[in-house]
Amino acid sequence: MNQLINDHLCETRNNLVEEIKSLSDTQFNAKPDTNSWSIAQVCHHLVLVEESSVKAIAWGLKQVDNKQTERKNVQLIVDRTKKITAPKIVEPAEDFFTVQQIIELLDDSRKKLTTFLDTIEDPSILVEKSVKHPAIGELPLDQWVEQIHFHEQRHIGQIKEIKDSSKLSTNELPGD
Repeated sequence: MNQLINDHLCETRNNLVEEIKSLSDTQFNAKPDTNSWSIAQVCHHLVLVEESSVKAIAWGLKQVDNKQTERKNVQLIVDRTKKITAPKIVEPAEDFFTVQQIIELLDDSRKKLTTFLDTIEDPSILVEKSVKHPAIGELPLDQWVEQIHFHEQRHIGQIKEIKDSSKLSTNELPGD
C-alpha cells in the first residue's frame, strides 16, 4: 500500500478515536434528533463503508473486462455542504453500541483492509481497474482506498457538529 495513503488512513483513524474515546456510552448513542444518526451510528457506518470498500475492490480486481477510468478528486467527499445519502448496505444499525465496542469494530475493519491490500501482488493493478462508487461514480480501485480516509474526515466533521449541537463535550453533561 502507498505509504502516504497508509499514513493518512492512520492519522484520520487516530483523530476519529480521539473524538469518541472520552464520550460515555450514553453520549455516544444520543441522537441529536429523530432524523439524525448518533455518533455511535456514524462510527458504525464508517465500519460498514470500510468493509464494503474491501468487497468492492476485491470484486473490481476479479473483473476481466474492467478498464481504467478517469481519476476523480476524491477529497471533495469531505465537503459536508453536499448531502450524500448512504446506500442501504452501509446504513448503521439502530443498536446500542459502547465506545469500546465500536473502537474494536473500527480496528477489525482496518485490519481487514490492510490485510487484504497486502495480499495484492502488484498494487499497480489498482490504478488500471475501476468500480462504480455510490457517491462518486466510476472510480479507480486505488482511489477506493484513498477515499476511505477522506470519508472518515467527512464524518469526523459530522461527529464534531453533533458534539457541538448536543453539548456532548464530557465536561458539560453530568456523569452518565
